[in-house]
Amino acid sequence: MASTPSPRRRFLKSAGLGTAAAMLLPHMRGTADDTKKPGTNIEDAFDIPRSEASMPGRYPGRVVDVFDPASVADGVPVAERCGIMLAEAMRSLTGSASVAEAWRQFVSPDDVVGLKVNPVGGALLSTSPVLVEAIITQLEDAGIPRANIMIWDRREFQLHEAGFTAERFPGITIRGTECKDSQGSFRDETGRLYSEDRIDRDWYYWADCEESYDEETLPYMVNDGKYSYFSSIVTKDVTKIINIPILKNAGSTVTLCLKNLAYGAITNTGRLHRPLWADTCAQVPCFAPLRDKVVLNIVDGMMGCYHGGPGANPQFIIPYHRLLVGSDPVAVDRIGLDIVEKKRVEMKMQEKPSPRATGFLDMAAGYQLGVADMESIQRTSIDLS
Repeated sequence: MASTPSPRRRFLKSAGLGTAAAMLLPHMRGTADDTKKPGTNIEDAFDIPRSEASMPGRYPGRVVDVFDPASVADGVPVAERCGIMLAEAMRSLTGSASVAEAWRQFVSPDDVVGLKVNPVGGALLSTSPVLVEAIITQLEDAGIPRANIMIWDRREFQLHEAGFTAERFPGITIRGTECKDSQGSFRDETGRLYSEDRIDRDWYYWADCEESYDEETLPYMVNDGKYSYFSSIVTKDVTKIINIPILKNAGSTVTLCLKNLAYGAITNTGRLHRPLWADTCAQVPCFAPLRDKVVLNIVDGMMGCYHGGPGANPQFIIPYHRLLVGSDPVAVDRIGLDIVEKKRVEMKMQEKPSPRATGFLDMAAGYQLGVADMESIQRTSIDLS
């Protein structure tokens, strides 16, 4: 990667950006509001040409929506039903005769498969360990050794708090970029953050905005300044990524596939939320460690929320009784947005869908990460009632 970003260099001529995307650029960053946004190094992402594995993957614009009212009992996901839903979704998405054959379209026994979960909501609203267990079981049936499977996120301690422990997942690597030692300290005896060994300074998202963090906050950000470094989990440790976010809102929009990847894979994110939330969600997945490794997205919608997200507010957590599955993160997010918007309107949290809710999805579609237009998405609904 280039070490110093320069304005819009190589953007339109890059191998990874097609004509349609180039035509969208003035609309994405040329309005009066957009000109006030901090610049980023998004053009660096396109220096590396796309490959056959690049997003939106094997099935662009296709989403399988599996609904099962028996998937949750007394607010708890039901393991048996979860496995059935996942198997139905995989067969439907791929057209494969067997579940193992379906999985082998995305991963092989030689891969190191990273399962990107979201543990931010703790036991109340995180990716369900039941779903992750079902995924691991089906991966093993497809020939993927347990030793080649990693459950990961930004913060290792949050993984443990959400139920992703060595006791529950024996033989599975559980790893976070931000980590503590057995005494609960973020720093070694020299005062150095352990997380420094888990970032890759050769890969970064640069943005012309910065924030200084106090000593209490810095371990959760790893670094300050204008650079957000990619976790070595995505750049070095894994060869394929399966993205497993939760069906939940963030204001009038959603934090599903793209947000789970973008804000989960880099450091120094505190500075990005206010000026560049949509840009970060759409741009960080354009970089090769995510763009070329994320092969599948499985939204955990057995339990989710329609208000108060992305945090866990009990009064707004409900069973959606569903999984959304697809290789295209933009299309999956768009279907998830449709589901959450309808619930928000029903519950009178908003009168109608917000025109701004799809902004990051339209931007991601412009970067060729997937399909954002509802009319162009093939949605297969399976009802297991």
